[in-house]
Amino acid sequence: MERTDATGRHVPVLRDRILDLLAPALDAPGAIHVDGTLGMGGHAEGVLERFPQARVIGIDRDPEALRLAGARLARFGDRFTGVHAVYDEIADVLATLGLDEVQGILFDLGVSSLQLDEADRGFAYAQDAPLDMRMDQSVGTTAAEVLNTYSVGDLIRILRDYGEERFARKVALAISRERDREPFTTSARLVDLLRTTIPAASQRSGGHPAKRTFQALRIEVNAELSVWAGALPAALDHLAVGGRIAVLSYHSLEDRITKRVLAAGATSSAPPDLPVVPPEHQPYLRLLTRGAEEPTEAELAENPRSASARLRAAERTRTTKGTAR
Repeated sequence: MERTDATGRHVPVLRDRILDLLAPALDAPGAIHVDGTLGMGGHAEGVLERFPQARVIGIDRDPEALRLAGARLARFGDRFTGVHAVYDEIADVLATLGLDEVQGILFDLGVSSLQLDEADRGFAYAQDAPLDMRMDQSVGTTAAEVLNTYSVGDLIRILRDYGEERFARKVALAISRERDREPFTTSARLVDLLRTTIPAASQRSGGHPAKRTFQALRIEVNAELSVWAGALPAALDHLAVGGRIAVLSYHSLEDRITKRVLAAGATSSAPPDLPVVPPEHQPYLRLLTRGAEEPTEAELAENPRSASARLRAAERTRTTKGTAR
């Protein structure tokens, strides 16, 4: 059955904290905010409600998310613009809209509630579904194609690097044997294989046996880490002085990229023994969070899916245009 309403289906993670962090940049006439991972529009709705002078540009690669969010945000008229794109295309999106700088940016990374809740998307290991996992189902390689065509070596690599799976080799060999018997098409068969392959002791201490493999497949199918590694610097290039960026990550691989890029921007690039630091070597970011903030107990009670969320935020303090960062 087609779902037509995003309201009530999605509780935006750390919404109030994010709005507080962005407020100094967005509570001003003409402020423009980019929601690089629009999803079902919960965070964007919060921005539009709290900052009546702000305009929101919502980017998402999932056409269904754009449709649902567009309906949810229609009451805001031309203050909201939805764009079908991947978030590392932020520079092209802004150029098309005739914009050079924006005051606020949010990225809520990982799989969305929409994708988890729609059984036929194949993201959730709790229900049997076609092994798709593409955030944009109109393009790209499916999870089934990855399982059925990748070499054992490549399967080990993505399971180890993207899923942080301790038993990557054992799982990859089991997948190879099973696909020789019959190609993978649905998630239940893969989950059953993982239940019998992952040692029982690890299942008792490490959560659901399919969690890490499904994460690895999703990241590979959507090229999430390489896209994020390009998207964050591109976004910072278009953040105005005084503008603020917030990033929600849900696993250590995303958060590591975020931490590295933001920390580099908040650190002088001058040699440590230089007596006077030239302006072009001064930090161009100011960190707004101490490390990565985690959800409060109240947040977890309201939204259990926020459990693994990590929030980092920064403010641009000077321009880097015309200079090397």
